[in-house]
Amino acid sequence: MPIQSRPRDVFIGLLVAMALGISVGEAQTLPPELQKLKTALEKYQDPYVAVRDGYFSTVGCVDYPKPGGHGQVSYAAGGMGVHFINPGLIGPTPDPLRPGLLLYEPDASGKLRLVGAELFVPLATGVKERPQLFGRPFDGPMEGHEPLLPKDLHHYDLHVWLWKDNPAGLFSPTNPNVKCTGYPFALIEEAPHIVPHPTR
Repeated sequence: MPIQSRPRDVFIGLLVAMALGISVGEAQTLPPELQKLKTALEKYQDPYVAVRDGYFSTVGCVDYPKPGGHGQVSYAAGGMGVHFINPGLIGPTPDPLRPGLLLYEPDASGKLRLVGAELFVPLATGVKERPQLFGRPFDGPMEGHEPLLPKDLHHYDLHVWLWKDNPAGLFSPTNPNVKCTGYPFALIEEAPHIVPHPTR
């Protein structure tokens, strides 16, 4: 293929993707273990299915307009969206196919769109060391996210953005592409403070 034709082919490819409704940011290739997770959670595109399976909405759409500072978790500025939590899936050993939380972004009409998942391990479960999944250590330990979670709910967590491209990274806690604009229950928060892991 002549070099001169490549920009034209790329342009045509982008036009085809736009015509098919495919977002360039969503065309990311996931590792097999994350593709399995995405497939397992696909049914929760419908939030009512999530509720029937034990996930309950925390209502608030969480946004962090400022990055974390000294003593705080190093969040980039961005959103997390609306958390749906399943208490039955919270424990010391996270299941890579059954995360304790689902992340939804409200659109302009208020409809919720599944954008990611969060694995959540409270220190109170007796976890002995920092959890790891997908080759990635969890963030934390940190305070709970007030007002949705009590401040003393110290925990580790790991976010993964399976349906929404994240320029801050696939596992970044926040996503600058996730917005709460116009959502009546938007919550502007500050990055939680880091806490020490209890000594053994």
